[in-house]
Amino acid sequence: MTLRLEKDGAITRLLIDRADKRNAFTIEMWQLLPELLEHASADEACRVLVVKSAHGGAFCAGADISELLANKDDAAWRAENQKAINRAQYELTRFRLPTVAMIEGDCVGGGCGIALACDMRVAGTKARLGITPAKLGLVYPLHDVKLLVDLVGPGQARRMLYTGMLLDAGEAKAVGLVEELAESEDALVAQLLAASPFSTQAIKGFVRKVLDGQVADDAESLRVFASAFEGPDFREGTRAFVDKRKPVFGQ
Repeated sequence: MTLRLEKDGAITRLLIDRADKRNAFTIEMWQLLPELLEHASADEACRVLVVKSAHGGAFCAGADISELLANKDDAAWRAENQKAINRAQYELTRFRLPTVAMIEGDCVGGGCGIALACDMRVAGTKARLGITPAKLGLVYPLHDVKLLVDLVGPGQARRMLYTGMLLDAGEAKAVGLVEELAESEDALVAQLLAASPFSTQAIKGFVRKVLDGQVADDAESLRVFASAFEGPDFREGTRAFVDKRKPVFGQ
């Protein structure tokens, strides 16, 4: 087993399950990831996707170095591997629902790229995060560099990328690489589930537009904004506000 989905009511967990290799990714795992995301997205009951290790410990040690070395002279394999990585990262960044990476141990290289592609990151006290191609004579993919710069800014991104340093959980939080420090994602997920699913999905789409360079409304963003006033979540939210109770969305 390498990657699998686990259902828990409105929560779907994408579990990285390769403990003997510290959850290092192979080309087959990169190719499998978009398929699993498609399955999760098709589940109408799913409202949050959590990406985490199946067994605790390392979140992901990055690329499987033994596979990389075995194919280092095969240009066709290298191109196919990078294609698989790019597609997996692209699909994860554009997954329609909120995504949370729960990082309990080492999160390095391509593993950090997976965490960066999620909407939010929670780090446990034993977490260490780093992007280490500079220690291997390699270069980090441009798409992943953009994700890092968008999150921590160019200065901290340069510091991490140029040195290949590992950040502990506290420093990762301080530079904005993770949003919360906790031993579990449960509290954050509960907050997400308490919010309007219409709002979270629509706002996620707006954030993506901004990150992709859009600076003004288009017809689609105006349509989504206006449609909120006619939706059931708006009716429930305003009723709950007037009644001084917590809203119950998605009824």
